[in-house]
Amino acid sequence: MKSPALQASVINDLVLLSCVGLRPVMVHGGGPEINHWLSRLNIQAVFRDGLRVTDGDTMEIVSMVLVGKVNKTLVSLINKAGATAIGLSGMDGRLITACPSPKAADLGFVGEVEQVDPSVLRPLIASGYIPVVTSVAADKYGQPYNINADTVAGELAAALEAEKLILLTDVAGILENKDDPKSLVKEIDIKRVKKMMDNGKIGGGMIPKVNCCVRSLAQGVRTASIIDGRVPHSLLLEILTDEGAGTMITG
Repeated sequence: MKSPALQASVINDLVLLSCVGLRPVMVHGGGPEINHWLSRLNIQAVFRDGLRVTDGDTMEIVSMVLVGKVNKTLVSLINKAGATAIGLSGMDGRLITACPSPKAADLGFVGEVEQVDPSVLRPLIASGYIPVVTSVAADKYGQPYNINADTVAGELAAALEAEKLILLTDVAGILENKDDPKSLVKEIDIKRVKKMMDNGKIGGGMIPKVNCCVRSLAQGVRTASIIDGRVPHSLLLEILTDEGAGTMITG
């Protein structure tokens, strides 16, 4: 989503899928944009184990950037491409209730999904709108939290009983050999993917993505894919072709 050309391509594909009768829900974060605004405001971005440390000041910026800027930019791009989008955060309609991450002492206002109530989304989807959801949500006391967007997408997919969960990333998918980009695993089941994790074949940023896919499959989502968003039209390739555009995990 950092490249305007790729961003436009993803948006156009999303709109096309919606025009042919699929009912997509888009979930987004916005790490690079948050870092950009933190540096403009002279606030240092700090990460521990790949997760952003979010103190009170940072959380305020995260909310402003994700809810106020990134979300509305995506809504407006979808509208411009010919569909009608509605932007929501986890707080809207109590869509997502957050709770502190077990590592809250180290990470600050980094949350997890405690509960999803998709009631607010159902009439929107039924009326042909494309919901665009950002991964900021509040706990039951109203305290906002920053939640990993992949996690939000997985839990939302499960709550909506979605047919498919697709995570757009900047890697090819799951590789049989981490150092060989040609060793892409096209399709794998939960048992085999867990074995790959136990054997250390899946590492780094791919671990939370795979865990998120496994969780959503366990809750009834039919298939979960991790695809390469850098490939033009990867979304269409994944949904409309046998070949796909990354790794599909099945239950």
